[in-house]
Amino acid sequence: MQTGSTLHDDRTGVCALGGSGAQARGASDRLLPEIWMQDGAKRVEQALARLLCEDDGETDLMAAMRYATLHGGKRTRALLCLAAGALADTPAHMLDDVGAAIEMMHACTLVHDDLPAMDDDVLRRGLPTVHVKFGEATAILVGDALQAHAFLTLASLDAPGDNRIALVRELAQAVSAEGAAGGQAMDLSLVGKHVELDRIVAMHRMKSGALVRASVRMGALCAIAEDAAHAALYCALDRYSACFGLALQVVDDILDATADTATLGKTPGKDAAAQKPTCASIMGLQAARQFALDLLRDAGEAIAPLGPRAERLAQMLQRANAYLFKHAPCA
Repeated sequence: MQTGSTLHDDRTGVCALGGSGAQARGASDRLLPEIWMQDGAKRVEQALARLLCEDDGETDLMAAMRYATLHGGKRTRALLCLAAGALADTPAHMLDDVGAAIEMMHACTLVHDDLPAMDDDVLRRGLPTVHVKFGEATAILVGDALQAHAFLTLASLDAPGDNRIALVRELAQAVSAEGAAGGQAMDLSLVGKHVELDRIVAMHRMKSGALVRASVRMGALCAIAEDAAHAALYCALDRYSACFGLALQVVDDILDATADTATLGKTPGKDAAAQKPTCASIMGLQAARQFALDLLRDAGEAIAPLGPRAERLAQMLQRANAYLFKHAPCA
């Protein structure tokens, strides 16, 4: 496997994900996490704007697709892809488009989750949800079209065919009946029921965790085949993403119960109002908070054997920890 990162940004003269070659391999003088994260999010945003180009306005579909993807968001999944791509020496331009495809798919799941037949939410990222602004029929079409555009983006990558097939397969699996779609179905089936914690964890690993797992794996799959020679790498990435993805959902459960609309960007208290069992409601807030911290610690341990190459992935954990401490401090 290759080490370090030499992903150069031709516009700025700096490496978008790893500093200069010497910086990426050195023990100090690395690109600060807030710099590469801001730059990465900006590059993915630009890729989304390019890939979802404005049309002649004959219908609202493309405008609604852009509304769903280009108006905010932490870009966590795209940044995870970029962070994993850094350890694989994946070309930056490829990561930009793969990250954009992942964000299209994430937006698809959010648009559909917000529908009246699902979570029936009126706010997303501090703005009216797509079905509120454009109508329910258009919102359904937005989700469908974003999913199609995500796969079109991956199929059109400037990459060998085997790599493109692996990426398409990975993303499809993440939103299949074994992934986000199945997790959403399980989520709906548990409303109003008293269930064990392991059922909630299993649901979270499908509904939101599967796309987190795919985001990490896709960053590596751009450049490194999943074969016997790289089994240890993908084992570490899968353990990392399983812990990280579940931690993100546990934090979301906690914030739904404790945060305000300004923090969440959506309506708080929805889980309790809908009688949805969550990690927070079953464990209690403090236990759920410790559970999230333990998961983030376990994710760090998973990538420790990868050494400095996984620095960007480690910095994503630090970002999640900081977010948790800021928005869900100890009581």
